[in-house]
Amino acid sequence: MKRKRIFIWLVVCLTVLVGGAGVYAYQVYSNVNQTLESVHQPVRREAIEVRPEPLELKQLDPVSIVLLGVDERQGDRGRSDSLMLVTVNPNENTTKLVSIPRDTYVTIEGKGRQDKVNHAYAFGGVPMTLNTLERFLGIPIDYYIEVNMQGFQEIVDAVGGVTVHNTFPFSYEGHSFAAGSIPLNGAQALAYARMRKEDPKGDFGRQERQRQVMEAVMKKGASFSSLTRYEEILQVIRQHVRTNLTAAEIYEMQKDYQQAAQSVEQIEITGEGKRIGGIWYYVVPEAVRQQLSNQLRKHLGLSIES
Repeated sequence: MKRKRIFIWLVVCLTVLVGGAGVYAYQVYSNVNQTLESVHQPVRREAIEVRPEPLELKQLDPVSIVLLGVDERQGDRGRSDSLMLVTVNPNENTTKLVSIPRDTYVTIEGKGRQDKVNHAYAFGGVPMTLNTLERFLGIPIDYYIEVNMQGFQEIVDAVGGVTVHNTFPFSYEGHSFAAGSIPLNGAQALAYARMRKEDPKGDFGRQERQRQVMEAVMKKGASFSSLTRYEEILQVIRQHVRTNLTAAEIYEMQKDYQQAAQSVEQIEITGEGKRIGGIWYYVVPEAVRQQLSNQLRKHLGLSIES
């Protein structure tokens, strides 16, 4: 797997066609900038973990980004269906990618109760989700990129569909997926990325398929054939993506941080399923949580907690 595309998806999914600006020159550049301005949505919150000094991208400070795949529902704000954390250290040219199981048992910051981590979004949106993750992981969360699952489907269609390699046959939501190399349209890709109950690896298997589809989207989006579809792609991004990254920050990271994407370590959080009060949770032992926190803090250039 070309792992560097995972990082590119996170920080350049908003600018998937920037690489083609040399072909369409000013028109593409102008439209991309307008898109970035429209999806920019700052977060007002009090950070739980404070950096010793403010983050400076131009000084190549290590950075953390959370990708939220949100399953929006009519009448409420929905839940975070997918949670991924990326830490990037441009000085070491390394990237760490942590998939966070949505059923992880955590303390929901601002609620004073323990619950599944994906419920933080339902209770308090992006601010409560970021604060909850900061407390659980013991690190500052610098940026977020939110993509609703309807947008996930439309982005796949906008790039003309994708091809993935499926490791075992299964059916889900009316779609059948054979083993081997298979083409997917948007609806198929969404179902492919959502299934977990038939996967021997459970939620971790689903997370792998989500990353696989994201990688395929970036590969297709970066191809020359997608340049003719860039207006459709940007329209989908405007409708379905939100981030607190500014256009200047995205360009800065694309310029100075993408080399770190050539060395990606994928981390799975070790835990076990338990029923608490009749509800199934994914429980992470404190020793495992602390070890993960120290690993991420070290990667971000922060002091290690005992």
